[in-house]
Amino acid sequence: MAKRDYYEILGVPKGASADDIKRGYRTKAKELHPDRNADNPNAEAQFKEANEAYEILKNADKKAAYDRYGHAAFEGGMGGGQRHGAGAHGDFSSAFSDVFDDLFGDFMGNQRGGGGGRRAARGADLRFNLGITLEDAYKGMQKSINVPTSVACDACSGSGAEGGAEPTTCPTCSGMGKVRAQQGFFTVERTCPTCSGMGQIIKNPCKVCRGAGRVDKDRALSVNIPAGVETGTRIRLAGEGEAGMRGGPAGDLYIFIEVQEHDLFERDGSNLFCRVPVSMSTAALGGSIEVPTIDGGRGRVQIPAGSQSGRQMRLRSKGMPPLRGGGTGDMIIELAVETPVNLTGRQKELLREFEKESSNNNPESSSFFSSVKSFWDSMKS
Repeated sequence: MAKRDYYEILGVPKGASADDIKRGYRTKAKELHPDRNADNPNAEAQFKEANEAYEILKNADKKAAYDRYGHAAFEGGMGGGQRHGAGAHGDFSSAFSDVFDDLFGDFMGNQRGGGGGRRAARGADLRFNLGITLEDAYKGMQKSINVPTSVACDACSGSGAEGGAEPTTCPTCSGMGKVRAQQGFFTVERTCPTCSGMGQIIKNPCKVCRGAGRVDKDRALSVNIPAGVETGTRIRLAGEGEAGMRGGPAGDLYIFIEVQEHDLFERDGSNLFCRVPVSMSTAALGGSIEVPTIDGGRGRVQIPAGSQSGRQMRLRSKGMPPLRGGGTGDMIIELAVETPVNLTGRQKELLREFEKESSNNNPESSSFFSSVKSFWDSMKS
């Protein structure tokens, strides 16, 4: 059977660039992989065919020979190339390793520098929970905190080597941080056991940090808390997290704000609620009361005559400031009418007289008991 055109196999036009050929092979490799085509008996043969095509076209010299002579370039020694049957179809790892990093590199954590080595590992991000008062959240503040973290070792300048010497390339993985092993049809990639994925080894580790390039230490930091923060607000301090291994970049520090409960105010977004007790006589006759505000000031509120428990009044712009724009919230006063206790004999006498004269002054009671009477009457009938 005549062999199929290599460009046709990879789904790319003749004269395609190296990047287009690589993309075409990557697409075919994922599409035709036997593990994804258990119900297709031809999948393995088609996959090997794509692998063979890529093995030829990825090489500039072989590609030039194929473009000029076709398959004949590799069958009779023409062009000086090897027979494709031995090199292309049998060596899966040679072709597939070229696109392995494109397919799985990010997932495996592969980071290659210009010389093929791994970058030093970035330090971990840290979280710090910071409790503040509602007054602090209202005004904003500068807060000093002590964060337990890892910092670069001064003795070795973060290199991990005694005297600050440079680490050497790992001989096992040649600085790649990983090793590959052939297992039947597949190539398996694992973290290098010699350098633990770092790509470098230290022959004479620093005695202070034992080769890590960092040591545990508490750091004192100053944090700017903006006005208007609330529980759950997150503040990011770039580069203030854990130091990286062997000179790697530091992680970030995240400050999570927790606003503590207040004795007088309850917060709901930008609004504040304050429950204020008033005497029965003030609620009945009306009057004015003085209430505290979150800024430490005082506000005066007029109580209308006949006010009931639960009635709310609003003080404009006496709530919390905005964190991300918008107007300042309000302060909402909720009345709690108090029933007097520990009455004297004279007070009891006055209340009994008042009760006799107030049969028509309790509209809510009158409405309720009228409804109760109607309910009982309906049950009887």
